[in-house]
Amino acid sequence: MPEVTIQLPESAFAALRKDPSEFASEMRIAAAAKWYELGMVSQEKAAEIAGLSRANFISSLSRLRVSPLQYSPEELREELYDAD
Repeated sequence: MPEVTIQLPESAFAALRKDPSEFASEMRIAAAAKWYELGMVSQEKAAEIAGLSRANFISSLSRLRVSPLQYSPEELREELYDAD
Protein backbone atom coordinates (compact mmCIF):
# COMPACT_ATOMS: atom_id res chain seq x y z
CA MET A 1 0.00 0.00 0.00
CA PRO A 2 1.39 3.44 -0.86
CA GLU A 3 2.32 5.65 2.06
CA VAL A 4 1.81 9.41 2.28
CA THR A 5 3.92 11.48 4.64
CA ILE A 6 2.79 14.89 5.85
CA GLN A 7 4.36 17.24 8.33
CA LEU A 8 2.17 18.68 11.07
CA PRO A 9 2.96 20.99 13.95
CA GLU A 10 3.23 19.24 17.31
CA SER A 11 0.27 21.31 18.51
CA ALA A 12 -2.03 19.51 16.05
CA PHE A 13 -1.88 16.34 18.13
CA ALA A 14 -2.56 18.22 21.34
CA ALA A 15 -5.57 19.97 19.80
CA LEU A 16 -7.38 16.65 19.39
CA ARG A 17 -5.69 15.03 22.39
CA LYS A 18 -4.45 12.19 20.23
CA ASP A 19 -1.09 10.59 19.70
CA PRO A 20 0.26 10.67 16.10
CA SER A 21 -1.12 7.20 15.28
CA GLU A 22 -4.61 8.02 16.55
CA PHE A 23 -4.46 11.40 14.82
CA ALA A 24 -3.60 9.77 11.48
CA SER A 25 -6.48 7.33 11.84
CA GLU A 26 -8.90 10.15 12.67
CA MET A 27 -7.61 12.17 9.72
CA ARG A 28 -8.27 9.25 7.34
CA ILE A 29 -11.82 8.91 8.64
CA ALA A 30 -12.49 12.66 8.44
CA ALA A 31 -11.15 12.91 4.88
CA ALA A 32 -13.11 9.87 3.72
CA ALA A 33 -16.30 11.19 5.34
CA LYS A 34 -15.92 14.59 3.68
CA TRP A 35 -15.18 13.08 0.26
CA TYR A 36 -18.23 10.84 0.69
CA GLU A 37 -20.38 13.81 1.75
CA LEU A 38 -19.27 15.73 -1.37
CA GLY A 39 -20.13 12.75 -3.58
CA MET A 40 -16.52 12.28 -4.67
CA VAL A 41 -16.37 8.64 -3.54
CA SER A 42 -18.89 5.90 -2.85
CA GLN A 43 -19.68 4.75 0.68
CA GLU A 44 -17.79 1.52 0.04
CA LYS A 45 -14.69 3.36 -1.25
CA ALA A 46 -14.84 5.87 1.62
CA ALA A 47 -14.91 3.02 4.15
CA GLU A 48 -11.86 1.52 2.44
CA ILE A 49 -10.03 4.87 2.53
CA ALA A 50 -10.93 5.25 6.21
CA GLY A 51 -9.61 1.77 6.94
CA LEU A 52 -12.95 0.69 8.40
CA SER A 53 -15.65 -1.84 7.67
CA ARG A 54 -18.68 -0.30 6.01
CA ALA A 55 -20.71 -0.65 9.23
CA ASN A 56 -18.02 1.09 11.29
CA PHE A 57 -17.72 3.81 8.65
CA ILE A 58 -21.47 4.46 8.85
CA SER A 59 -21.11 4.77 12.63
CA SER A 60 -18.30 7.26 12.09
CA LEU A 61 -20.51 9.26 9.72
CA SER A 62 -23.03 9.64 12.52
CA ARG A 63 -20.34 10.81 14.92
CA LEU A 64 -19.20 13.36 12.31
CA ARG A 65 -22.80 14.43 11.59
CA VAL A 66 -22.68 13.29 7.97
CA SER A 67 -25.76 11.56 6.60
CA PRO A 68 -25.13 8.02 5.38
CA LEU A 69 -27.75 8.68 2.69
CA GLN A 70 -26.31 10.85 -0.04
CA TYR A 71 -29.07 11.42 -2.59
CA SER A 72 -29.50 14.41 -4.84
CA PRO A 73 -33.07 15.76 -5.04
CA GLU A 74 -33.38 14.18 -8.49
CA GLU A 75 -32.17 10.76 -7.25
CA LEU A 76 -34.57 10.95 -4.31
CA ARG A 77 -37.50 11.74 -6.65
CA GLU A 78 -36.54 8.74 -8.81
CA GLU A 79 -36.32 6.45 -5.77
CA LEU A 80 -39.72 7.61 -4.52
CA TYR A 81 -41.24 7.30 -7.99
CA ASP A 82 -39.89 3.75 -8.36
CA ALA A 83 -41.29 2.80 -4.94
CA ASP A 84 -44.87 3.32 -6.11
